[in-house]
Amino acid sequence: MKILIINGPNLNMLGIREPKHYGKETYADLLDKIQKHADSIGITVEFRQSNHEGDLVDYIHSAYQSFDGIVINPGAYTHTSIAILDAVKAVAVPTVEVHISDVNSREDFRKISYIRAACVLTISGHGTNGYLEAIDYLAQGDNQ
Repeated sequence: MKILIINGPNLNMLGIREPKHYGKETYADLLDKIQKHADSIGITVEFRQSNHEGDLVDYIHSAYQSFDGIVINPGAYTHTSIAILDAVKAVAVPTVEVHISDVNSREDFRKISYIRAACVLTISGHGTNGYLEAIDYLAQGDNQ
């Protein structure tokens, strides 16, 4: 199984940006944690991160017929991007939406997720372990 891990804007600033919401793990720590978990369960992962919406759309498109699943943290684009929603719908690759913080307990605008309509699952507020939960869910294979 091959899973594409996509991170949106400001996730490259983990460990620096608002540690009370996102923790002190760095982006490099996150990638290492995910890679070790994937290796331990025999899953291949590839990582992409961008602060630009169009790049995220291109990454999603690249998953078509190349990946068995997508784990995406669209960052702030969660609440604004119909383009990312449409890209996930277009590729029809099982996708899990992940948020490190509990977006439902934060500002009202963070409770709105456009991409959620195209995802098989949303994991929010489980810290960076949410990524591991998303991988495990996709690895089960019963998520179409």
